[in-house]
Amino acid sequence: MRALGVWITSRLGLLAVSVMAVPWLVGGRDYLSRWKQWDASLFVTIAEYGYRGNPAQARDPGLPAFFPGLPSVLRLVHLVVTDWALCGLLVSLVAGGVAAVALARLAEFEGGSGERAVLAMVLFPTAVFLAAGYSESLFLAFAIPAWLAARRRQWPLAVLLAAGASSVRITGLFLAVALVVEFALSRPRWRELPWLVIPFVPLIAYSWYLRGLTGDWLAWKHAQEAGWGRELVWPWRAWLTTWNSAMGAGDSAVPFRMEIAGAVVAVAVLVWLLATRRWSEFVYCGLQAGALLTSAYYLSVPRALLLWFPLWVLIARLPARWSIGYGLLLGPLMVLNAMRFLTGAWAG
Repeated sequence: MRALGVWITSRLGLLAVSVMAVPWLVGGRDYLSRWKQWDASLFVTIAEYGYRGNPAQARDPGLPAFFPGLPSVLRLVHLVVTDWALCGLLVSLVAGGVAAVALARLAEFEGGSGERAVLAMVLFPTAVFLAAGYSESLFLAFAIPAWLAARRRQWPLAVLLAAGASSVRITGLFLAVALVVEFALSRPRWRELPWLVIPFVPLIAYSWYLRGLTGDWLAWKHAQEAGWGRELVWPWRAWLTTWNSAMGAGDSAVPFRMEIAGAVVAVAVLVWLLATRRWSEFVYCGLQAGALLTSAYYLSVPRALLLWFPLWVLIARLPARWSIGYGLLLGPLMVLNAMRFLTGAWAG
């Protein structure tokens, strides 16, 4: 319950700061509408109109990049809550609470402090995306309990929860592969092996649906390319493109500097996972890093780190004095980045 208290307190704190700051930053505009920025608006479009988008507007080729889990939940919540932005906030609030409790239990299972793990997550600079109507909180609400169940060797529960994660983000594919590795390393009862197919089913089903809609089995991947130019390149080209953008002048360079900082953290975490022989966690994080760091340019690397629950477990095992320094350093950055998001700037 302490972990849930940390989560709720962090949400109340962010609410208080944003309610006070938004009128000053953006004038008298509606507060809730400020939360429907960037991808949050696209999730609402899918929930309201489907993957063909608003018929009154030009078709957005990037919509298939978003998996149907969050839009489906938004549509259900909208049956009782009329404001779409508020729907997104409520889904993230509840799902984030589930994720926080599961993270605390996972950290304690691994010998760390559950409260410090949750604090590390909610104070991370891009944690605003755990509050907004994005898919991070909903994904973690499935993924962290799935991993905890796998660590406890409760495989039927683990794979069913992982299937939920796979319906929310493509990151579910990386989780599914990591579960296979964890299973293989766990002195398994091989009769349980067929269970591991289940997390891949939502991915196949979504590809099948997109095949019927667009004629393309990999429409979700091609939507990433069409909408955001995320084509596969050599990692040094991705680094160079991002570095050159980060060295520019003005506010447009700030997000790219954040991306580089995120990439450095990602590599450091992967080195730690290798050094400690956390093979399955390395697979989960490494596959994500491989996809992000071989894109045409770095995009959403700091935000993707929110999904790296092994990082929060690592911090939870550090001495308390390290956690205090972490909070004092990154907490203010989280607040500043939240204000960037609410003013419409790119925040990770």
